[in-house]
Amino acid sequence: MPKLSVIGAGNVGATCAQRLVEKDLGDVVLVDIIEGIPQGKALDIYQSASIEGFSSQITGTNDFSEIKDSDVVVVTAGLARKPGMTREDLLRKNAAIITAVCENIKKYAPNSIIIMVSNPLDVMTQLAMKVTGFDPKRVVGMAGMLDSARLSAFIAMEAGCKPSEVSAMILGSHGDSMVTIKSQITVKGKLWSNDKLDALIERAKNGGAEIVAHLKTGSAFYAPSSGAAFMVEQIIKDKKDLIPCTCYLTGQYGLSNVYIGVPCRLGEKGIAEIVEIDLNNDELATLQKSANIVRQNFALLL
Repeated sequence: MPKLSVIGAGNVGATCAQRLVEKDLGDVVLVDIIEGIPQGKALDIYQSASIEGFSSQITGTNDFSEIKDSDVVVVTAGLARKPGMTREDLLRKNAAIITAVCENIKKYAPNSIIIMVSNPLDVMTQLAMKVTGFDPKRVVGMAGMLDSARLSAFIAMEAGCKPSEVSAMILGSHGDSMVTIKSQITVKGKLWSNDKLDALIERAKNGGAEIVAHLKTGSAFYAPSSGAAFMVEQIIKDKKDLIPCTCYLTGQYGLSNVYIGVPCRLGEKGIAEIVEIDLNNDELATLQKSANIVRQNFALLL
């Protein structure tokens, strides 16, 4: 049975852990610095096993050494975004948290694959790679999955179909500078466009902020946890489906030495392939602009 660790037992982390055991992807260790929180949530999740029918074990702990020999580590730790706060506002505060987390991953799970969920996503993913010294293929960020899912949901509302019947891919940085590949959006297998598409894209771009405004005291966690669990499944089952993730580029799309959202395939060793799809000049320019913003933000940490 694979060993999976989730760092951070807040809403995203605990829900991700729940999804992982319900999918029977592996035994899960839920870690948090607050005493009692991971233990209580893990016990609560495990008590649903006979109802949900899963056989995976789940334990909660405050001891990072219990992630030892994990195959995959999902990092959700960090401060949540509050109303009026941009992802960049989180940069310095979360950088200190992620640095400490990644030092522990390097120490106790040196052969693991890291899936970063903490914001600002692209910068934190690059920081994780730097702190651990891992091969970039073993450090990947969850952003494109979430942004694409949000857009698919909004398109489905407009088109009157199921979200699963929509194919929409979003690349670039997570947030304001994301890149939507309009020419490849399909509904029920057919190319789809609509005079409301730009508004739907804008809504997806602000999808997290919209939820924060509703909740007032928290941020999104159902869809983010789903995206992270989906990526774990791709790795554990070596599925290699084409999905958008935050990857380290080494010349693809004319970009190097930066983490940014691009189409890729995940497998048992991490990023199996970064796929270069055809982008028009505007899309490519926006992707490169997005990458420059990530570089500028990462430079603030140096």
